[in-house]
Amino acid sequence: MTSVDDVAGDFVTETLDYDGGRQVTAYVPPEPPEAVVFAGDGQLISPWGRDLEASDGPATMIVGVHRHAEETLRLHEYSPSFDAERFAAHERFFVEDVREWTATRFGVRLPTDRTAVFGVSASGELALALGLRHPEVYGAILCASPGAGYRPPEVMPGSIPRTYLVAGAQEPFFLENASRWAGALRDAGTDVVMTTRPGSHGDVFWQHEFPLMVRWSFG
Repeated sequence: MTSVDDVAGDFVTETLDYDGGRQVTAYVPPEPPEAVVFAGDGQLISPWGRDLEASDGPATMIVGVHRHAEETLRLHEYSPSFDAERFAAHERFFVEDVREWTATRFGVRLPTDRTAVFGVSASGELALALGLRHPEVYGAILCASPGAGYRPPEVMPGSIPRTYLVAGAQEPFFLENASRWAGALRDAGTDVVMTTRPGSHGDVFWQHEFPLMVRWSFG
């Protein structure tokens, strides 16, 4: 992987008007973006733009919405199963406000098949929830080691984005969650990749897998 000093693209962080002020960090590639990935846990994910530069995938912008500092509120924003009102407010911010900021601030408004939603752990649940609820926005769901707060609904929506799941062999709880989703999505007729890597929860395999996910999503 490259170091921060090797990054040719730019990192831009701004505070948007949500919940008293919420930061969003965008990685802007050196070439005009051919694809865009919106992600939760943005302070973790956005710096992975350096890994995209080192890969052979398309020029991809990352727009990372920072997580709430309080873990319980983070979970309530990321999963519709706990606090429906708080989830819905964060959903509107993520899907509508952040995309509009991306379009007006950077001039990037790409079609569905060039747009993905990504998350890890709890924000992996967010990626699954938003992908299922907004298939007209996100053409692909990218999810690493999802938690179990949000599970496959009994009745799947008629249109579901293509989905790439990964989990670690040494994190059985999260591997089970990812496998459950993979099976449910396949049963619903979705194009699914399910990968198991050596590693435990939070290990570097998430970061290593991300460029593979992006290349799978956008060619």
